[in-house]
Amino acid sequence: MQSSPTTPPATRYPVVFLGAGPGDPELITLKGRRLLDTADLVVYAGSLVNVALLDGITADCHDSAAMDLETIMQLLSKGHRAGHRVVRLHTGDPAIYGAIREQMQWLDAAAIAYEVVPGVSSAFAAAAALKKELTVPEVTQTVIFTRQAGRTPVPEREALRNLAKAQATMCIFLSVSMMARVVEDLQTGGYPADTPIAVVERASWPDEQILRGTLADIAERVQASQIKKTAMIVVGPALAEDSRIASKLYDAEFKHEYR
Repeated sequence: MQSSPTTPPATRYPVVFLGAGPGDPELITLKGRRLLDTADLVVYAGSLVNVALLDGITADCHDSAAMDLETIMQLLSKGHRAGHRVVRLHTGDPAIYGAIREQMQWLDAAAIAYEVVPGVSSAFAAAAALKKELTVPEVTQTVIFTRQAGRTPVPEREALRNLAKAQATMCIFLSVSMMARVVEDLQTGGYPADTPIAVVERASWPDEQILRGTLADIAERVQASQIKKTAMIVVGPALAEDSRIASKLYDAEFKHEYR
């Protein structure tokens, strides 16, 4: 007796957590662009992601702004089990304040494969907008990514007043609405009042706004500007305009194997 044909199982592509970059749709990796262009399902992080990235793609797109974790994960899971190419599109680089840990844990529990594709962080887009190098020889060789404690608590050992003791460059996320507290904690930790600081709102977007100042006046400048969110705070001696210290990498007298 001849057996009836069976339907082959759907190809199962891994769910992709993709960094969308800071805003400019050209600041996405080539791999990221390819993954969006070939996706069947895209779940993107609301207003934080520039929807221009989705122009022209054929995927079914969903804004996750009003979704809770379970709703998001059921949507990703359904697409994956149907054999679709599924992209979870996060702002910047998903490794920094991307809230992907709980999503990956959910997929692990469901035995669903996934991968993470990095993106350009807003910290680096802010540095580019400021035309600044975050590490300067003899000044600082350390960059700290952090945030002010708010609705999301921060371990005491990582409070701004404690991190400020390093006198390094600090990129402070998600904190511009608490600017007066940020300044107070930074000065309590040891940054002098004349330490240069900048606030970059919506780095790399068409309506990007930059405020420069010192710890003595930046809170007042921010209040006058009405900047409330989606801004990066960058602070530290590396931002000093009058520094003329140069790297030894291109010094004619510096001996090294590679340049």
